[in-house]
Amino acid sequence: MPNATRSQPRTALPAVLPAGTRSPVLAPALAGLLSVLAVCGGDAVARVFPFGPRHRAVNDLANQFVPFHAHLWDLLRGRADGGLLLDWQAGWGTSFLPDYGTYLSSPFAPLVALFPRGDIEYAVYGITVLKTAVAAAAMTFLLRRTGPAGVWWWASVLGASYALCGWSLAEGTYNPMWLDGLIAFPLLCLVGEWVREGRRPLLGPLVVAVCWLANFYTAYMATLGAALVLLVRLALTDSFRWRTLLRAVVTTVLGTGLAAPVLVPVFLGSRHAYPGVVRDFVPAAGTDFLARLLPVTYSFATPAAFVGTAVPLLAGALLFRRDAPGRERWLWGGLCAAVALSMQWAPTHLVWHVFATPNGSPYRQTFVLSGVLVLAAWTGLAHGLPDRRSLLGGTAVVLALAAGALPSALVTSWSLLLAGAGLAAVAGALLLPRRGRYGLLAALLVSGTLLGQAAATTAYADRERLVRLDDYPPWGAEHGRRAAALAAADGWPAYRTDSGLPRVAGNDPLLLGGQGAAYYSSHTPAVLTETLAALGGGWTSRGRNLLSLDNPVTDALFGVGARWRDGKVVRTDGYLPLVTVRAPGPPPVYGRSPFRNQELLLGAEVYEPPHAGACRVGTEVFLWAPDATGTARLGDRETHLLGGRPKRRAALTSLGVQRVPNLKPTLPGPGELGCLDHDRLRAAVTALRTRAATSIQVTSDGVRATLPPGTAVVATPRLAGWRCNDTKPLSYGGLLAAPTRNGELSCTFRPPGLRTGLAAGALAALGLLGVVVVRVRNRRAPH
Repeated sequence: MPNATRSQPRTALPAVLPAGTRSPVLAPALAGLLSVLAVCGGDAVARVFPFGPRHRAVNDLANQFVPFHAHLWDLLRGRADGGLLLDWQAGWGTSFLPDYGTYLSSPFAPLVALFPRGDIEYAVYGITVLKTAVAAAAMTFLLRRTGPAGVWWWASVLGASYALCGWSLAEGTYNPMWLDGLIAFPLLCLVGEWVREGRRPLLGPLVVAVCWLANFYTAYMATLGAALVLLVRLALTDSFRWRTLLRAVVTTVLGTGLAAPVLVPVFLGSRHAYPGVVRDFVPAAGTDFLARLLPVTYSFATPAAFVGTAVPLLAGALLFRRDAPGRERWLWGGLCAAVALSMQWAPTHLVWHVFATPNGSPYRQTFVLSGVLVLAAWTGLAHGLPDRRSLLGGTAVVLALAAGALPSALVTSWSLLLAGAGLAAVAGALLLPRRGRYGLLAALLVSGTLLGQAAATTAYADRERLVRLDDYPPWGAEHGRRAAALAAADGWPAYRTDSGLPRVAGNDPLLLGGQGAAYYSSHTPAVLTETLAALGGGWTSRGRNLLSLDNPVTDALFGVGARWRDGKVVRTDGYLPLVTVRAPGPPPVYGRSPFRNQELLLGAEVYEPPHAGACRVGTEVFLWAPDATGTARLGDRETHLLGGRPKRRAALTSLGVQRVPNLKPTLPGPGELGCLDHDRLRAAVTALRTRAATSIQVTSDGVRATLPPGTAVVATPRLAGWRCNDTKPLSYGGLLAAPTRNGELSCTFRPPGLRTGLAAGALAALGLLGVVVVRVRNRRAPH
């Protein structure tokens, strides 16, 4: 009889609110509220935007996400140059659909249009907090769907613990597109439940499609995690059937097929991109791995696995529960261990990251580990609250993990203090009587522990990011003035207006306006990087973050009629229209010298070599020193260079006009000098203008022009996906070119893979329709 008594589930902690007030949305809403309070509270403690003077403009948040959301604002308001397929503003004209699918396809992204454009950083922050809250609500909904009804506030706390995991607070907050994966994991686990039960054959693929469209990268990781959870659920319920797995595969294939019109162009956009850095995976030290389970730790190259104290305590207690089946204990414990270990083994690390070690944080799948831990903790609660024995076992597990982390330099005094206080508070809450006011006290202890630990972790990460990562000036009055000046000078498509230097971020044309060379994306085309480099362009991020090139020859070639320089917009010294006709002959073949390459593309000699190290008086002195870092001087003119390939490449830069005979520049390292004769440049531009287009029409997906017969050259990179006059175009020094037809040129752009993606999407839609038809027929058939 004692054994029989011991096997009975313990009474769950009663709900704090009366039963009549508990609606299906209350628990998810509470989880979302806890998440918002923790994130905003931590930012307020750190005095970080929008709650203080410290800014959030670090790394890709400033370089990519804020500018891309600003461009989306322009698109939604009809103010952008280009459309969904083609972006005329950045990189002298680039494919936009892959960027959209990578950075902007989240259902939350269009919310930026509700804010003034000058408040774009507020908009991105608001979306970030909203995504965190939705992730908490989604996990809470999943827990309520798969567990008992009597512990509703525990579902809220665990759902919020998932959304407030260290990965979310340290990584997702400045990579907001990844937060869609945080939402996707519980949603895909919910789809797994529907598959297991044979329900919702239409809604399941639609949810998969939305998750993959929102952010394919983290959705892939979430799908792997959800598949593992489904396997455990099937094994636990004795419902493992090949037919069920087939349903899961079909649901996933149909869902990803529906997303194919965006996914396929994204995939091919990556194939055409300039190759990024290739890294070998190096696993984190075991002590550092364990340290990141604690609150208030930070490191760029270790997994941010913190998920509150209640989660590892309850997950650890599950291993010692006598009232839980042994298979349940070991399957969930084994899944948690397997996911953790898979993050440290190179082959499985590659599987998690689509078979390529990422350039940056190598533990981007950590949110899946957090989700699995939360599900294990909730599984234990399905049997009621842990008894003293299992609670002691769970406490021992937490203490053992903390002891293993002690040698790590990542552990702070605040880590140990908050972890110890949190363990005492949560364990105390679990030991309280289950009735009356003690229930409210327990809820306050557990939720207060989560709020305190998560807010402190947020504040610590806020401070550390500004110290350890590249940061950029946040949007302010000066940027608004610059954007207004660029807008006033805009003359597109008659001429380009370049956002110029100094740069604010990697995508200044999208953020500030204009149509420049600067561009930074995971899809930066190789042809763009190589062409810009041949002409003297500079870069960071190993060739994917391209800088504006302030040079009179390239300004003329690419039709830059105005640019930002020295705090104001200045008119350039002559420029060509977007489309010109070149003299018969072979296309230019670039060599090592950017001066010679510019002349080849222009079709005229405009640079003089220096004589005895000095340029002729009246010419403008240009320095090409791509690997130099330091200050170059010519008289009282100073120019700062930041080079060093492969990570950085200093751009061709002006040292000013030579005004003193035989004055030699002082250089920071080896370089090549070129002396630009502006009179020759003006003559070359005038000659080319006689063979320029007489009319040009630029659209959101191409360009049309009327011009003399010959080979037309469009001042835009020759990307894969262009077709001109219904034929495959030529490359003229990396630029788009094609023979004119009856004095006309008509070029249209379709991102590679768009047609294939549309076909796959149509097939998936037909397949989904077939599933629905079969389902309806089966229901109507007599039994």
